Amino acid sequence: MMRQTNQTQGTEFLLLGLSDDQHTQQLLFVLFPGVYLVTVLGNLLLMFLVQIDSQLHTPMYFFLCNLSLTDLSLLSRKKVISFTRCAAQLLLFLIFGCTQCAHLAVMSYDRYVAICNTLHYPSIMTWRVCVQLAVGSWTSGILVSEVGSTFTQRLPYRGSNNIAHFFCEAPALLILASTDTRTSEIAIFFMGIVILLIPVSLILVSYGHIIVTVVRMKSAAGRLKAFSTCGSHLMGAIFFYGSAIVTYMTPKASKEQEKLVSVFYAVVTPMLNPLIYSLRNKDVKGTLLGIFH
Repeated sequence: MMRQTNQTQGTEFLLLGLSDDQHTQQLLFVLFPGVYLVTVLGNLLLMFLVQIDSQLHTPMYFFLCNLSLTDLSLLSRKKVISFTRCAAQLLLFLIFGCTQCAHLAVMSYDRYVAICNTLHYPSIMTWRVCVQLAVGSWTSGILVSEVGSTFTQRLPYRGSNNIAHFFCEAPALLILASTDTRTSEIAIFFMGIVILLIPVSLILVSYGHIIVTVVRMKSAAGRLKAFSTCGSHLMGAIFFYGSAIVTYMTPKASKEQEKLVSVFYAVVTPMLNPLIYSLRNKDVKGTLLGIFH
């Protein structure tokens, strides 16, 4: 829990949102509920389709369900938030965000095995292995997020309680701390190395092997199918990792730039993931159309 002392001003944080302009705030007030609804319905629909169609009971869709579960956590519209709830929001956001980082790396490994070791795919990606990888992703997400959360919450906040952001995110909170934050910033930077750069490296290695394998394929249809499936995953990974790395591992940008970048991985990516990964997939579309026939 974030400390409160006799010098602490109030018992709440005020989330200033994306803009101070009244007209922009009115537009966002109308837009954000729609974004939230699309995100929730899209991810729930994907999870539902995977559950009802046995043909989708494969490792790839198992990991996509886990990814959808993390996406459902990343939106909040409340502007006035207590210290305790802000701390809880920070921790939960980090858990789901860090877990998503691990899941994206696991999904790249799944595609690597499926394309580069096709004949051995069923024996390598067994359900036991899939469950172990999913549990490992959640465990690593929880452990790493504890670092960022702890080093942010341990700081005293005795000055302004106005957070220049639309949710309780570590970089935005560090600006309000009334003490030196270098130790916390270093800890969060190393958190980024573990949960951002290492998974990105694994993804790059996996896709390096995938590209070499696909280029060597004799079938044009096979190359097209492989690039279509992997292209969707790579697009989602670029959106998410790119914006997260800019926020947590680069020199401090302006507050407006930080908020804009955060919108990509906290709002846009969770909304687009069902479309990017699966709803454009013919198997998923076939299952969806089958419901209405």
